[in-house]
Amino acid sequence: MRLSELLNVRPGVTAVIGGGGKTTLLRVLGEELASGGARVLLCATAKFFPFDGLPCLPDPTVEALEEALASRRLVCAGTPVPGTGKLTAPAVPMARLAELADYVLAEADGSAGRPLKAHAPHEPPVPREAGQVICVVGASGFGRPIGEAAHRPGLYARLAGVGEAAFASVETEAAVLLAEGLHSRVFINQVETQEDRGRASSLAARLDCPAAAGALLRKEFAPC
Repeated sequence: MRLSELLNVRPGVTAVIGGGGKTTLLRVLGEELASGGARVLLCATAKFFPFDGLPCLPDPTVEALEEALASRRLVCAGTPVPGTGKLTAPAVPMARLAELADYVLAEADGSAGRPLKAHAPHEPPVPREAGQVICVVGASGFGRPIGEAAHRPGLYARLAGVGEAAFASVETEAAVLLAEGLHSRVFINQVETQEDRGRASSLAARLDCPAAAGALLRKEFAPC
């Protein structure tokens, strides 16, 4: 099954939050949708690095976006963040972007490279136009100390009802996801072993939304 079908990605704006592979998820989805003839725009409402090998438009005009999407089908765009090499939200309003592209895939979170994430009150900056919010969970965080595996570890531990010295687990992650209620679907990434697959299934069983799992770098995924 195609990843876009597995995650029920529909035309319009889809926001991706969490940790452990958001940018890779955007690229895999973008390449898949564009290969089917769709016009796909990759962007962010947080900050992200431009995608290697893809056309990237800094501070694009509407006309520049139209031309790029017509000729290349898959492009990224955003406003440069001085001194970082990263992009943030394009100046063109999200509603207008959704008119220009068939699919707008927006990275709406930052996790400082950690596989797991708890969200501060001002996070995540999900655009109001988003029809779906996919939360990415990095399975590599399970079995590691929360202080090492999670972005905002103190908050993560509090939401999970454990101490910050505790180890991240299926149970702690389920507690955080359910307490926050920010997502409409979950993708468990970095599933590399049979043990990982068992943990992914166990996490999915504890959630109140559809979930899928896999290894994005290998382009392997399946429903939970």
